[in-house]
Amino acid sequence: MPSYHLHASLRGNPPSHSSSSAQSFTSKLLLLLTILPLTLAALAFALQWRGGITDPTTRWAPPGSDRLFPGMESTSPISPESHRSSSDCLSLRRSASPSFPYFRDWKFDFQSNLRPKICITTSTSAGLDQILPWMFYHKVIGVTTFFLFVEGKAASPEVSKVLESIPGVKVIYRTKELEEQQARSRIWNETWLSSFFYKPCNYELFVKQSLNMEMAIVMARDAGVDWIIHLDTDELIHPAGAREYSLRQLLLEVPENVDMVVFPNYESSVERDDIKDPFSEVSMFKKNYDHLPKDTYFGMYKESTRGNPNYFLTYGNGKSAARVHDHLRPNGAHRWHNYMKTPNEIKLEEAAILHYTYAKFSDLTSRRDRCGCKPTKEDVKRCFMLDFDRSAFIIASTATREEMMNWYREHVVWGDKDVKLKLLRKGILTRVYAPMAIIQGLRESGVFSSVIASAPPTLSKDKFLSSISNGTSSRAVASESLPSRKVGRRKEYQATARRILNIVPNASHVAAVPPLSPPGMNSQILYKAF
Repeated sequence: MPSYHLHASLRGNPPSHSSSSAQSFTSKLLLLLTILPLTLAALAFALQWRGGITDPTTRWAPPGSDRLFPGMESTSPISPESHRSSSDCLSLRRSASPSFPYFRDWKFDFQSNLRPKICITTSTSAGLDQILPWMFYHKVIGVTTFFLFVEGKAASPEVSKVLESIPGVKVIYRTKELEEQQARSRIWNETWLSSFFYKPCNYELFVKQSLNMEMAIVMARDAGVDWIIHLDTDELIHPAGAREYSLRQLLLEVPENVDMVVFPNYESSVERDDIKDPFSEVSMFKKNYDHLPKDTYFGMYKESTRGNPNYFLTYGNGKSAARVHDHLRPNGAHRWHNYMKTPNEIKLEEAAILHYTYAKFSDLTSRRDRCGCKPTKEDVKRCFMLDFDRSAFIIASTATREEMMNWYREHVVWGDKDVKLKLLRKGILTRVYAPMAIIQGLRESGVFSSVIASAPPTLSKDKFLSSISNGTSSRAVASESLPSRKVGRRKEYQATARRILNIVPNASHVAAVPPLSPPGMNSQILYKAF
């Protein structure tokens, strides 16, 4: 008996029916939880093997999109035979297709229906080393269409064949046909730009830019563009203040009754005298007067100018974007106007134009080489509108290289760490890293080298003849074969212009806005008076 009771106690009481059911349910649940993940994993593997799952980051690309960036071809699919290469190391090589490091395989269609549709027009003689980073940076922030009026290096066959191969880019060459067409422009028969006619250097460039902008408006309207912006290739738009770093998002939030948006400009403040690639090496900028408290601006004016003629080295009145409406016209290179009404404009409180002016030491001589004026105080006034440009031209024309370098370090380079730190703390100087990061990412991912490599070896004969016959996009055999022409110097059009300029101008013809310096100390006196 004792042994029987011990055995019974060790065995325990027989389980009831309810506890048995609970254990059965638990076992089934555990089995289900074990089998379900294995089943889902097997299904995912099968779908992926058959090509049924796409990269999640490509989900937002429009259907049929096969481009990484507007104008960039994607890689062709890899055939099964390519996996059977004699060397597996080939699969480890860097892809020939550009990729954006921040979003793997990020794609969008440059012909998409996203609104607003934005275009940039420019007049440039730069090379690919400047144009491609400038262009693809703006593609990243939402610009899809570019009208490039090219001459000099930009019009050479080596550069133009690359530019013409990029979808969304229209290249217009300065040829005899183009100049004859622009000589018939209504601009020559009006007064708003007349004070800039028949003058050399910067004045001539200003008129040329206005004529090009007038043609770009027509092309933008034909292309269904919503906004047009005139920008130089040493300027980048900084769309601060939008919900995302996007010019498209920024303009999408502009009220519908606004016709023009003004972007105050920030000026590059280089910290070395050996800058080679300003877009990738310059992060410090001097803020615009419009983005600073007046007391701070005038209170730190002396430290900000460092003995230069003005707060900025060059212009300080920003650039603007205009809605493409009927009767739109340029108002100089910095603004737009309308023949039928005064545009309703706003000035942005955070977004800016980053102007990389005199960012390289070579800018001194390159500006000098573009102008044939005499290096005297009297003659440079005929050629340049801003004081610093005049001083720089004289130095570049009369000084030795060593003297030019010393002048450049004194007037352009920010070498005094204490002054620099003080102005950074006051908010006059600021750091902007986004453009640098985007352009560096594009370069490292092979975007620029890829578009150069994918360009046709030459322009086709048919394409060449077609461009010649097109009144708005004519092309010469080679830009070097064309002599330098002065805008509007044809005598048959001068007479017409002079005759009509005697007529009293229409009140709606507001005078063109030239590049203007920021407010000086004299403005402080007026500010205090009011």
